[in-house]
Amino acid sequence: MTGLTKQLDWRKSSRCGNTTCVEVAKGNDGVFVRDSKNPDVVLFFTFQEWAAFIAAAADGEFRY
Repeated sequence: MTGLTKQLDWRKSSRCGNTTCVEVAKGNDGVFVRDSKNPDVVLFFTFQEWAAFIAAAADGEFRY
């Protein structure tokens, strides 16, 4: 998967500093997520899973 993920258009928040950032990339079948400090470890979520995560975050489900 590493070869495939290197070809993706990785994006990170404009509020991200110079280190440790979460990066996301849209693939054909879903969304890839990685840590900029360790880009070889990549998580994959289907579009349905990603939409559920975004909705939960917008609803404040992860606040503590």
